Amino acid sequence: MKTDGDSTPKKPIANRALWIVQTLLALLFLFSGTMKLMMPIAEMAKDTSLPGWFLRFIGMAEIFGAAGLILPALLRIQPRLTPLAAACLVIIMIGATAITLLVHGVGLALIPAIVLLLTAFVAYGRWRLAPVRARSSSRDTDSGSHNLSSAS
Repeated sequence: MKTDGDSTPKKPIANRALWIVQTLLALLFLFSGTMKLMMPIAEMAKDTSLPGWFLRFIGMAEIFGAAGLILPALLRIQPRLTPLAAACLVIIMIGATAITLLVHGVGLALIPAIVLLLTAFVAYGRWRLAPVRARSSSRDTDSGSHNLSSAS
């Protein structure tokens, strides 16, 4: 894959599409996770048999996942964490789709299924299609003055 020498891949359409989808998904998961933390447990658990602590845990996972979709790639610090965060959110969305299908039927299960597909697109896209390169450290660009093997 060609790059411009910095961090952005030479696949501008895929890169832009991924950033748009990542941003929208991050906002969605941030909102969803925050609501799971702020809503009373009785209100959240009225349509499901899942325990309240588990719903709170899912809320925290969604908030951390939202941060993981954006921050590692944006800051170019450990950007391989972005597809990992997306893959973890895929697991959450598989469960959300299955539970929604069982409780509310096919019609409403399409919503988490679409989010699942978009999250899988981000996971695959940032892993294979348009990965973001890590920021190069000063040691990589320095002309070897920190090389311990040449200090003999």
